[in-house]
Amino acid sequence: MLETPTAGLSRRNFLRVTALAGGGLVLGARLGSDGFAATVDSDAALNAFIRILPDDLVEIVAQNPEIGQGVKTMLPMLIAEELDVPWANVRIVQAGLDTANYRGQFAGGSMATPTHYEPMRRMGAAGRALLVAAAAKTWGVDASKLTTRDGKVWNGSESVRYSELGATAAGLDAPDPKTVPLKDPKDFKIIGTDVPGVDNEKIVTGQPLFGIDTQLEGMQYAVFEKCRVFGGKVKSANLEAAKASWRVTDAFVIDEEGQPNGVAILAETWWAAQNARRALEIEWDEGPVAEQSSAGFAAQAEELSKQAPQQEMTNNGDVAGALAGAAKTVEAAYSYPFLAHAPLEPQNCTAHFQDGKLELWAPSQTPERGAKQAAEAIGIAPEAVTLHLTRMGGGFGRRLYNDFMIEAACIAKRADGPVKLVWSREDDMRFDLYRPGGFHYLKGGVDESGKLSAWQGHFVSFGEGNRFASSANMAPKEFPQAFVPNFSLGASKMPLGVPTGALRAPTSNAISFVVQSFIDELAHAAGRDPLEFRLELLGTTVEGEKQIVDGPRMAKVLEKAGEVSGWGKDLPKGTGMGTAFHFSHRGYFAEVVQATVAQDGDLTVDKIWVVGDVGRQIINPLNAENQTQGAVLDGLAQALDQEITYEGGRTKQSNFHNFKLLRMDQAPEVEVHFVLSDNVPTGLGEPALPPVPPALTNAIFAATGQRVRSLPLSNHDLSWS
Repeated sequence: MLETPTAGLSRRNFLRVTALAGGGLVLGARLGSDGFAATVDSDAALNAFIRILPDDLVEIVAQNPEIGQGVKTMLPMLIAEELDVPWANVRIVQAGLDTANYRGQFAGGSMATPTHYEPMRRMGAAGRALLVAAAAKTWGVDASKLTTRDGKVWNGSESVRYSELGATAAGLDAPDPKTVPLKDPKDFKIIGTDVPGVDNEKIVTGQPLFGIDTQLEGMQYAVFEKCRVFGGKVKSANLEAAKASWRVTDAFVIDEEGQPNGVAILAETWWAAQNARRALEIEWDEGPVAEQSSAGFAAQAEELSKQAPQQEMTNNGDVAGALAGAAKTVEAAYSYPFLAHAPLEPQNCTAHFQDGKLELWAPSQTPERGAKQAAEAIGIAPEAVTLHLTRMGGGFGRRLYNDFMIEAACIAKRADGPVKLVWSREDDMRFDLYRPGGFHYLKGGVDESGKLSAWQGHFVSFGEGNRFASSANMAPKEFPQAFVPNFSLGASKMPLGVPTGALRAPTSNAISFVVQSFIDELAHAAGRDPLEFRLELLGTTVEGEKQIVDGPRMAKVLEKAGEVSGWGKDLPKGTGMGTAFHFSHRGYFAEVVQATVAQDGDLTVDKIWVVGDVGRQIINPLNAENQTQGAVLDGLAQALDQEITYEGGRTKQSNFHNFKLLRMDQAPEVEVHFVLSDNVPTGLGEPALPPVPPALTNAIFAATGQRVRSLPLSNHDLSWS
């Protein structure tokens, strides 16, 4: 909800209305990152502006970055619904970075819906209430007798347009947004309807929209050559050949403390700058990371698995005793690879430094942090940075990290005029902050009644001491901890020089594969149906244990997945169904995959059924389905044929020929269903992904009897007889 007005902050200051010349009005409200504006100077500017223009068009500012998650459409839908204006009359304007007037300008963690669902609605409702009050004053009637519809206030058959009420509304005290009534969902006209993305036309017609589309007069193009070994630095560089290349304007080394290390090349075109890279002669100090490799990580993990875990994360019950007394036990070793984000739009940033100030055009998920990082790198105050937010051509967490902005800023400070830095596809693949790989050594037991009685896990990951590398961690209370009476989890870590970071559904995108695959193994060991085994598990919790996953809520999702997929139906030999579920980013998702494996090992994913619970309201069903299908296909691509490997501290993969995206002929039908529950609406960008890989590998087991315990599937021979 919105902030309750405090001393020095009247409701009039909280929601301000300004009349426009010629009719119309501007509404502004105070919003914080969580819907509150904790301590705000009453004279501070207002954010989240709504402009009702004289021609009845309504402009709504989109404050958050758009990364393809639909937030630029979804958040304005909330305002327009409660304001009671026709969606056809709404125009969306993208805000730039404005830390004085906005809070929480970021894209990540599926946070936009839970953060803004009520505040945005209340802002629209407060605006509507104010306009009703203005109409009541104009007509001299009781406001309770009036209604709103289609951007007008109605008194029976008589109406007045919102745009005609600006002068009157500007003279009234605004209502308290905390107490203003919201619409009953049964009266929604916009929320809950299919609304196409506001940028769709520009995207399909190729109009400038993304960061990489930025064009400025006098702009030069830049590339930045870095050491292929992470952490390596320039020892010496002969730049003359590069400077002599066609249409190159400059080349120089950047090696100051606190700045990225490498060689920048400026040219009149990007292709000219890229070609000049081949003429560079650089001697590198590769540093200690040159000794790291994927083979070395695997060997270290195997050795650590034979030792006691370095760190105890969870230890409940008597695991050793329960395993010793189990009717059946299963032991397994699982692993998954490092992954690249691989957005279709490679990293880029346009920068112009002049008169001690920096102007940036950047596709960043964390623009405020990026502006501060760029300012620090070139030694100016953050207030001296102006950042224009551009749409992003994918990101999946990669654009949380603003290394490309920092590089562009450092290059621009040395350049004459604006500079556009564009990474090549090879740059983007070789200099990512990767989803970290991991190794899991598991032992589980089921009792005579076929129930899961014990779970023992040794997680070998990356980091040092008690600190995991970024996104290389596992929650101590990860499912099924609270659902197994005897549960232990320990961890050991390996030093890592390779940079890692969040990738769509971070940690969950890897952990789900391990947990849901091993649960499947235990179900088969118990002679139980895998879906029924999971439902029984969800119905039991350990007394006194904190339950991260709401068992009954997840059970409803899983039951629905079984229902819509026809779970248990007869299938021909070589075809199987697998299921998995996972809770992440406040979303509950269960999935069923049907897959066919030919005798020669050729794999076809026939269909995927997805069921999710993200609360009581689906704001934009069209976008919700798109987000869910996209997450599922993303997870499928990861399972089939994606991995990043290292040799000599270098990434071996370089482009889409050896880090493959999903092809059209590999994409199955993805059928999406939602179970509504009495919970606050939550985000959809991430939680549908994690169950996909284990549901697929479980389907392969059902089809062939082969248990896949490492990804990607392209490393396995799936042939059977």
